[in-house]
Amino acid sequence: MMTESRLQTALKNGQALKVISGLTNFDKDRVAATVKAATLGGATFLDIAADPNLVEMARSLTNLPICVSAIEPAKFVPAVEAGADLIEIGNYEAFYAQGMRFEAEEVLQLTQETRKLLPNITLSVTVPHLLELDRQVQLATELVTAGADLIQTEGAVIAKPTHPGTLGLIEKAAPTIAAAYEISRAVTIPVLCASGISNVTAPLAIAAGAAGVGVGSAINKLNDEVAMIAAVRSLVEALATVSHVKADAMSV
Repeated sequence: MMTESRLQTALKNGQALKVISGLTNFDKDRVAATVKAATLGGATFLDIAADPNLVEMARSLTNLPICVSAIEPAKFVPAVEAGADLIEIGNYEAFYAQGMRFEAEEVLQLTQETRKLLPNITLSVTVPHLLELDRQVQLATELVTAGADLIQTEGAVIAKPTHPGTLGLIEKAAPTIAAAYEISRAVTIPVLCASGISNVTAPLAIAAGAAGVGVGSAINKLNDEVAMIAAVRSLVEALATVSHVKADAMSV
């Protein structure tokens, strides 16, 4: 259940930035670095693995809303008890290299099971990009009926950029932006566009209909704290630019 908050306001304005440390990242030092960068860089909220120890550590470092990710509903309960504000079924891309595949029926079942365990917390669900686009849209509508408050898209794994630079960044983000475009027109809840997003493509995601973006590797791959903070700030500024353009257009 979405509560009125800075997060909700950011989603309404198309300025939400979720910084993702990784579903399989349990390295406290690395997660802490991501938490600090997200906080100092001005992100809207965080996404960390559903582990109560990580939640407690993150809570000691930030006042940002903390989302926890898992593909096992039971893992959410202790993480929420430790202080998590939101939960996310998904970030499946960490498992694709292991040969795992997530079908629509499985994701829907996970959502229903999670809602039984935690009926009131804000719930985000990722729609697997391995599904055909029309099935992604259908699943998104089913997830809303099952109680999802946010839908997240993905797609970087299947993207095959063939160019360097800006064009390559756009090619990498194309699958998740396409999903955000289609899904945002089929559901009434916010859509977060994640996977392969950069400061170049974040504005494109918002223009396509997303209420915000989720970014992980573009920040986590950096080993310097200052560079991580700068990366977050560049994303915040990119989203702010889109918001200002929309506001100017509405005032004309």
